[in-house]
Amino acid sequence: MLINVEDARRAARRRLPKIFFDYIEGGSGAERTLAANEADFARWNLRQRVLNDVSNRDLSTNVLGTQQPLPFMLGPVGFLGLYAADGEIAAARAAHMEGVPFALSSFSIASIGRLRAETAGPLHFQLYVLNDPTIRDEFIEQALAAGVTTLFLTVDVAVTGSRERDIRNGFRAVTRITPRLALSMIRRPRWCLDLMRGGMPQCGAVAHRPEFGHGALAQAGNLARRIETRLSWADVAWLRKRWPHRLVLKGVLSVEDALAAREAGVDAIVVSNHGGRQLDDAPSTIAMLPEIVEALGGSLEVLVDGGFRRGTDIVKALALGASGVLLGRAYVYGLAADGEDGVRRVIRHLAEEIDTSLALMGLTSIAELRRRGHEALRERT
Repeated sequence: MLINVEDARRAARRRLPKIFFDYIEGGSGAERTLAANEADFARWNLRQRVLNDVSNRDLSTNVLGTQQPLPFMLGPVGFLGLYAADGEIAAARAAHMEGVPFALSSFSIASIGRLRAETAGPLHFQLYVLNDPTIRDEFIEQALAAGVTTLFLTVDVAVTGSRERDIRNGFRAVTRITPRLALSMIRRPRWCLDLMRGGMPQCGAVAHRPEFGHGALAQAGNLARRIETRLSWADVAWLRKRWPHRLVLKGVLSVEDALAAREAGVDAIVVSNHGGRQLDDAPSTIAMLPEIVEALGGSLEVLVDGGFRRGTDIVKALALGASGVLLGRAYVYGLAADGEDGVRRVIRHLAEEIDTSLALMGLTSIAELRRRGHEALRERT
C-alpha cells in the first residue's frame, strides 16, 4: 500500500533490477549533495496559526504563465520507460489526470512525437544540447511539432558527474545484456514481464540513428558522451532567438548565474543541482533558493527541484519564493512501484499534505502562503 513517497521508494526497490534502481536513487561522489537536498528542509519550521476560518482552501497557482490546480509539476527524468512499460506515457497521463504538466527528457524511451500522439495534456521538453547541431535542431523541431510551449534547457551537465553506483553497475558502459545483468533482471520477473510487452527499449529521440547503437543502454551511453561541453551564454542567446515560446534554464545554483539568465532574456530558471547527481558538495537547492529569489527581486520566475519528498517541503519552497516545484525521484518511485496509478497516488499524497499543512498554518490558499512568504516559516538556529 502506497501511503507516501517512501512507501513508493521501497516498492520500487523491490521491483526494479539493481542497475536501474541505483540509477534513479544515486548521486555523485560521496552523495553529500544528494543527502543535503533532503536534509536541509529541516532548516525551516512551519508556523502554526489557529482560530482562522480554513473551511475553503485553494491549492491552485500560476506556474510558467498557466493557472494549474497544484503548485508542482512532473519534471524531466531520463529513461522512464525502463521503470515501467511505456513509462513516459504512463507518467504524463497521470500528471494530466491531476491537471499538472509533464516534462519529457531528451533521454527518454518514448519520443516526444509518440507522447503527443498518446496524451492530451500540457507537455514540456527538456533539451540536452549535443555536440552535433543537426541533432540539436532535430530535437527542437520535434518539440515544436508536438506543440511544446515550454522548453527547459539543462545547463549543469558540461561533463557527467562521477556517479559511483552507475560505475559499479556498468550503467552507460554496458552495451548489451551481460550474464550478470540478465541474472539481475530475471530476479525481477514482474518487471521483466511488464517491459517485454513493449519489446527492446530504445531511446525514442535517436532510435532512428544507427550511430547511437541499438537498445537503450548503448544509446544512453552514446547520448551522454555527446553532450556539448562548450555550451555557453552565447548558445542561450541563440536558443532564445530560435525558440518562439517559453524558455527556462534548468541547473542554476548561484546568484551570478541567475542574474546572467535574466540578462539573457529567458522566462524562468530552475534552481537545481541535478538532484545531487553532478557536483558533489554543492549546496542544496532549498539552501540557495532564498538568496537567488532575493537577488532577482521578482524580475524572473524561479522554480526549484531537488529532494522533495513531502508536501511540507513544497510548502517551504513556495514560502521561500519559488513559483512552483519540479518533482523528480518522488514520482519515479511511484511509476516503478505501480505504473500510472503509482504516479497518481504520489501526486495525490503530496497534494493532501500541502492542503493539510496550509489548514494547520491558518492559511487558505497558495496565494496567501506566497504573500506571507518568510513569515510563514521559522528558521532554526
